[in-house]
Amino acid sequence: MKKLIALMICSQMLFSCRQISKSVEETFKSNDSVANKAAQDKPAENEDELHTESHTTSSTTVETHSSTFTEQHVTGTKTGFLTDIDQLTKAENELRKLPQYRGKEIFIYTNINFYDDGRITAMLQHPQNPKYVDSYEYNSGNWSAPKPKQLSVKDEVKSNLVSLNNIPFSNVAKVTGIYNEKAAHIEGAKPSDHTYIAIFKNRIEWYPMNINGTRERYYIQFNPDGTLKEFRQD
Repeated sequence: MKKLIALMICSQMLFSCRQISKSVEETFKSNDSVANKAAQDKPAENEDELHTESHTTSSTTVETHSSTFTEQHVTGTKTGFLTDIDQLTKAENELRKLPQYRGKEIFIYTNINFYDDGRITAMLQHPQNPKYVDSYEYNSGNWSAPKPKQLSVKDEVKSNLVSLNNIPFSNVAKVTGIYNEKAAHIEGAKPSDHTYIAIFKNRIEWYPMNINGTRERYYIQFNPDGTLKEFRQD
């Protein structure tokens, strides 16, 4: 009888333990489900953050591009340099003062370009070796250091030279002034912002040689000293 009672008590205790274990197990499962759901929701939040960062970067790029475009647009502003005799003469005098050319005659090779924003580009015969040519740029009132010009064996340096003594920079103002005066009477024509000289067979030609209007086109040619040689409608 005692054994039967003891067996019944043990059975009840075992059933109670199982119930407690099941309850604890369900509690842990419930917590795991909550944790898993939170983990699943987390990537969606990260994706939103990444999308926002990507959008911000794109906007910055556009703003940077706009700034660059604006800076490039401002470069090359006209200053009236092409018709300013004083500034043109100053540039010529500064060229003659370069240490490598002091006491020596300066020869221009092939071309020399004058821009209305105050720049000049030129190729000059080397002061020591007549077979060599260097390129120079005048900008902000100063001449650059010489840069060697690579030449071909076919380039005839000697036949494409003109002395600076024959090309006073003040003649640029004369040529540009005549060109602009003619252009002012042609519908749609614009004043020159780039006047230059081309040299071939030791002769010089002034450019531009054409004035383009909305309805008409004119040919214009200048003498070496910058005076008008010919003007006619094409």
